[in-house]
Amino acid sequence: MTLATLRQLLDHAADNDYGIPAFNITNLETLLAVLKAAERTDSPVIVQASQSARKYADDMLLSGMVKAAAQRFPRIPICFHQDHGSSPEVCASAIELGFTSVMMDGSLEADGKTPASYQYNVDVTARTVAFAHARGVSVEGEIGVLGSLETGGGEQEDGHGVVGTLEREALLTDPQQAADFVAATNVDALAVAIGTSHGAYKFSRKPTGDILAMDVIAAIHARLPYTHLVMHGASTVPEELQDLINANGGHIPQTYGVPLEEVENSIRMGVRKINIDTDLRMALTGSAREYLQANPGSFDIRGMLKSGTSRMEALCTERFERFGAAGHGSDIKVKSLDSMSKFYC
Repeated sequence: MTLATLRQLLDHAADNDYGIPAFNITNLETLLAVLKAAERTDSPVIVQASQSARKYADDMLLSGMVKAAAQRFPRIPICFHQDHGSSPEVCASAIELGFTSVMMDGSLEADGKTPASYQYNVDVTARTVAFAHARGVSVEGEIGVLGSLETGGGEQEDGHGVVGTLEREALLTDPQQAADFVAATNVDALAVAIGTSHGAYKFSRKPTGDILAMDVIAAIHARLPYTHLVMHGASTVPEELQDLINANGGHIPQTYGVPLEEVENSIRMGVRKINIDTDLRMALTGSAREYLQANPGSFDIRGMLKSGTSRMEALCTERFERFGAAGHGSDIKVKSLDSMSKFYC
């Protein structure tokens, strides 16, 4: 088996100055595309599932699919990560299923919609770290509420995201509070709020410093030079995928994602995990629209999904290469969860 913990992969990324894309999966096609790209580029990879993806794909089937994939791709170090766990109980259930890493998102209350107090966040995250580390499993925490600096709100992606609008200060992580949070919780990685958001509609224009606060990452990294930082909502929302969807019956108003050069810049400032979901969705659904438009009489599911899988694989390949992860997969010697639990003791 090649299932690794998040801490192992991000430690190696930090030691070698690169970032690792974390791809959200929903079905077999997304998983295959991600792992084929990782194998092609010899890259470590983070495969993550949201709570809604777990429900959609069925916990046992999803877990079994990833474990089987780890055997199918034995040379790839794969981290199986719970994305946006809304409570310690959700994280505990993921660990029981075989996830090697969990995110305890205490920035919102358990409903996934209401901003939480700082103390609540510390309490639920520290509790999760205690039982996860005892099992050798890594924990990602979040400080600050993910959302748009243009609108003051967050998109409800898979039912997760703040409802309503917040002041700008609430949508940016306070660097000193981030340092205090890491000291209080002992998380392995820290997701920070800098103006990115879930979904396709991140920015109405190419982002500059007023709506994408890269200076906040720099300030946090200055206080936490040895903490692995995480960028959520980091899809680039490529214009060519918007065009593909719109040319085949869709309607995506012009929108902008996080430019790849800004992600590369963030890696130089301590960001090691970069979350990508929307780009894969757009590649798969745009390709399905294209196929069905060209083949109106077809009911071939495999035909509908084949080109989308190839597009996703190409997109993942580009991310591995641009983030510097390519070529590092075979360098990592995966440790067992038992070894990692001793590491934490």
